[in-house]
Parts: sequence; structure tokens; C-alpha cells
Amino acid sequence: AMALDPPILFLDEPSAGLNPQEKKELQQLIDRLRREYGVTVLLIEHDMGVVMGVSERILVMEYGRPIALGMPEAIRNDERVIKAYLGEA
Repeated sequence: AMALDPPILFLDEPSAGLNPQEKKELQQLIDRLRREYGVTVLLIEHDMGVVMGVSERILVMEYGRPIALGMPEAIRNDERVIKAYLGEA
């Protein structure tokens, strides 16, 4: 994927099927690609540990519509995100 020096690297569920150690290595690889090649990474991922571990900004969608955009810490505490992905008490 990096052979043509792309400005954007699109990754769709790259951690699917990986064990915890492999997920950690994937996060390190994504970070290295961003730093060394200056590539923007667009990541579609359901593993929130991976998302929070590699993201500077996160866009959360629900049923194809954006519900939150921001830094990982803000997203982690956003009531709309919690409601959409964890449900209500």
C-alpha cells in the first residue's frame, strides 16, 4: 500500500482477527508510517483500544451519520458516543 507514496492510507478493520500482541504491533506500525512517511491514516475500526491508541482526531458515526468529532479523550467522554455504542442505563 505504501509503494506509491500515497498521501492517505485507508485501513478498513486492520485489527480484525489479531491477538492483543499483534494489535499492539499494528498500532506501532501505523504510528511509524505516520511519522516516517507523513501519511494521513483513515482508519475504520471497531476495536476502540486500537482507535484510541493511534488516533489524533476521531469521527464517530451512527447509522452513517456523524455524531462526534474530536480528540480521543473528548470522544471517550462524549454522551452521544456512549449512548450509541454502550447503550443507556
